[in-house]
Amino acid sequence: MMRMAGKIAIVTGGARGMGEATCRLFAQEGAQVVIADLLDADGEALAASIGDSARYVHHDVSQETSWEALVKDTLARHGRIDALVNNAGVVCFGPLIEAEVADFDRVFGVNVKGPMLGMKHVGRVMRAARRGAIVNISSVDGFRGANSVGLYSSSKWAVRGMTKTAALEFGPHGVRVNSVHPGGVDTAMGNPQGQSGDERHWAYDRVPLQRIGEPAEVAAASLFLCSDDASYICGAELAVDGGWAAGFYHGYMPEAPESLRVPMP
Repeated sequence: MMRMAGKIAIVTGGARGMGEATCRLFAQEGAQVVIADLLDADGEALAASIGDSARYVHHDVSQETSWEALVKDTLARHGRIDALVNNAGVVCFGPLIEAEVADFDRVFGVNVKGPMLGMKHVGRVMRAARRGAIVNISSVDGFRGANSVGLYSSSKWAVRGMTKTAALEFGPHGVRVNSVHPGGVDTAMGNPQGQSGDERHWAYDRVPLQRIGEPAEVAAASLFLCSDDASYICGAELAVDGGWAAGFYHGYMPEAPESLRVPMP
């Protein structure tokens, strides 16, 4: 089943990682994909490997003029935009007390301003057409606090909030807006040491599924939300995190003392 047949889709941060997996999957499902990224060599190589159903566009999500040019070019080539995946993101490690203003500006410029500008410019086109789907990639850290990645976590909470607001504003115009919340994923961001095999899973023994996620698993969630299968889903939060948001798994559960046991009827 070609769930994106005939659709025009833009994927930011599309040159590698979850973005690359999303571009490949959308193209396989029949979409014409615009790979929007700053990584020219990776983006051009990806477009070439996918073939005629994809093209690469150099794009800086933090710059409004870049969004204006991207939308204008896409409309000139394809006449419409059916799907947008705001996937581009950056992370910054360290406690808030050591954070620099430059760190804040960089993280929020990509992670928050990027999706905001995407929804502003692509959303305007979709609202006029009275159709379309937008997926904002947030994070499991958009559900909770996360020490040592405070700027990143805060930015993903902001994405979650903007998604809710956009769903309210765009929904009456036939445009669906939802967020996807990945946990740890085997990308350059989620696996910076480049570990392979079972070594990739060493930090995930307390996640219910006890493994790191695959980029294709996040891409599948974006595909669903952008497809007509999700035609009545708007303002939703889809966690693709191996159960992380549900809580930590504890493999050893000590037996309760006799005094605390509840008699069975």
